[in-house]
Amino acid sequence: MLSDARKEYILKALQKEQIVRIQDITIALNASESTIRRDLQDLEEMGALLRIHGGAKSISPLKLEHDMLEKSSKNTQEKIDIAKYAAETVKNDDVVYIDAGTTTMQMLPFLKDKRITVVTNSAMHVTALLTSQIKLYIIGGPIKPTTKAICGYQSIQQLEQYRFDKTFLGINGIHPDFGLTTADMEEAAMKKTAIRHATKSYVLADHSKFDVVKFAQVSTLDDVEIICDYCPPSCKEAILKQTTLKEITK
Repeated sequence: MLSDARKEYILKALQKEQIVRIQDITIALNASESTIRRDLQDLEEMGALLRIHGGAKSISPLKLEHDMLEKSSKNTQEKIDIAKYAAETVKNDDVVYIDAGTTTMQMLPFLKDKRITVVTNSAMHVTALLTSQIKLYIIGGPIKPTTKAICGYQSIQQLEQYRFDKTFLGINGIHPDFGLTTADMEEAAMKKTAIRHATKSYVLADHSKFDVVKFAQVSTLDDVEIICDYCPPSCKEAILKQTTLKEITK
């Protein structure tokens, strides 16, 4: 089994149990103890886990996601700066998909005077845009209480019907090895679909999202461009080999 596949197995095991034992992993993957120890060391260096005697434990739950109120209070000015730059890429007559999230929400005031069509899966985004002249579509389906995102099987089926000039996504984790990740499988599927159906896709993220790994992969980094306040030096070189970074505060 390849290294990336082993590491993915370890992360998924940590999501279920919070603690994994080297002995259990070696048996499950038919790998040597030294190989698994190297994998755990790599994952610890990435910030994905903490090694303990005989195994490893999760630093924070891979499926943990804070609610909108808590997230909106963090790095607010950085999010506004990122969102303003992202909104400047939108031209009249564009059809855009704007994903649920606190950073994407900051785009909305900068879009109100544009002649565009917006599709979103965010109940909060719709409320914010109702007083504008923007042509607006909302994806249907169940609403996730923490993020106010609409996502589910029927939501994905509906999203499949649309095509976009540009997609703007929020994200929980950006990592040079694990790509774009989020805490929820259904939200990951929504984001993946939106990327696939857009001519160009952007991820809006402040510096705290880098070198973070969550439960469900959305895509590899080369599928998107990243707009951020800045990228930490620890991962910048590796990320630049895979995608374009626009650092607003640089």
